[in-house]
Amino acid sequence: MNNIKAKKRENTASGFTNNLRKQGLIPAILYGGKNPNQNISVEKKSISKIINSDSFLSKVLELDIEGKKEKVLPRDVAYHVLSDEPVHIDFMRIVSGSKLVLEIPVKFENQSESPGLKRGGVLNIVRRKVELKCPADNIPDDIIIDLTGTDIGTSIKISSVKLSENVKPTITDRDFVIATVAPPTIIKEPEKPAEAEGAEGAEGDAAATGAEGEAPPKDADAAKKGEASAKGEVPKKDEKSKSTAEKKPTEKK
Repeated sequence: MNNIKAKKRENTASGFTNNLRKQGLIPAILYGGKNPNQNISVEKKSISKIINSDSFLSKVLELDIEGKKEKVLPRDVAYHVLSDEPVHIDFMRIVSGSKLVLEIPVKFENQSESPGLKRGGVLNIVRRKVELKCPADNIPDDIIIDLTGTDIGTSIKISSVKLSENVKPTITDRDFVIATVAPPTIIKEPEKPAEAEGAEGAEGDAAATGAEGEAPPKDADAAKKGEASAKGEVPKKDEKSKSTAEKKPTEKK
């Protein structure tokens, strides 16, 4: 259990709390139980290692308030909008015999012992935290799931998780899934459509014809003209055109 040193503070003015932060202290409040709320400040260096962990808001801490020790549970943390440094923390007293509803983080162990993951399977995490109802004096830090022997297609449900005594999930109407070992994801290159292949073949035939220099004639006349040009002959005009060309105009007397 983490021991956090704290001091009482009577002054709650913003100027006073800003000075506390400059001294490496974080303003906080302690509430709950039969005792009145108490304004305190905690040492930043003593809490900095755990404040950013996933389990901070469900971790039981021991506050040492000027020699008096109390078990507490962090309930909220306020951060500075620019520096992202903690500027205030709410702590709740743990009263023996009471029960609390908390979100406990899930942790997975022995991934190297999973046949499904070894064969390329993927661990699909459905819930990273599970809400549990716990006795105040028996709050788990984590929900541990052992992946030893899990194969592709395995579905890990809450019923397969071993919880501490009197610790129960708040969801009781179904056996919900926490994680699965899913098959590997394979991305296949899409096949070319048949029309595209036919178009490419037609273009290839046309290119081959052009390479040989033999373009098919449009009609028979065009073919004859092509043959005549090849022999060096001038193509003949039709009879009507010839007679019109030979007729000379009549001279006037």
